[in-house]
Amino acid sequence: MVKKGLWILFATFALLVGLYPMIYFLIDRKFGLLNSKSAELLSNTFWNIGFYTHIIFGGIALLVGWTQFSSKMRNRRMALHRKLGKVYVVAVLLSASAGIYIGFFATGGWISSAGFICLGIIWFYTTLKAYLHIKQGEIEKHQKMMVYSYAACFAAVTLRIWLPILTIIYGDFSKAYLVVAWLCWVPNLAVGYLITRKAANQ
Repeated sequence: MVKKGLWILFATFALLVGLYPMIYFLIDRKFGLLNSKSAELLSNTFWNIGFYTHIIFGGIALLVGWTQFSSKMRNRRMALHRKLGKVYVVAVLLSASAGIYIGFFATGGWISSAGFICLGIIWFYTTLKAYLHIKQGEIEKHQKMMVYSYAACFAAVTLRIWLPILTIIYGDFSKAYLVVAWLCWVPNLAVGYLITRKAANQ
């Protein structure tokens, strides 16, 4: 029961945050994090291309990525599993690349920039390795890298959980953002490590 409940919670968060980028197309985008951006940056064409590429394809990655861990889908609908896997890989490579670029303009300066750039690099690398491993028939290595890849992807969820909590604790959005730039993904990778280690010992 507990395992099923956690799986439902995991999928629900992935779906909700995966759909979150739609907000930017439905209402005035000058809200939340974008309130901290300068008018000059918000009018920059390259930054806007990077931003929208990151959130749109990042949302797609979140929406389809969680299904890759469903043993029922792999066992019963392998063709669908592979198709969604390809969608995930393409979405991640685009979103991560854009994320690395816009990371240089992160609110809070070099500390938050370093956090998000490192996240983008790790997300890109683990996803590419997962794809290359499965192309070579190395299933266990593929599964391990996919765990790390989606742990990095899930930073979009954990960021939105941690940021309001840290903002309340610090009483300052900027300070909270410096911390969340690292807190949103480092613990996720630690959880990913524990999952892969447990799988290897079974």
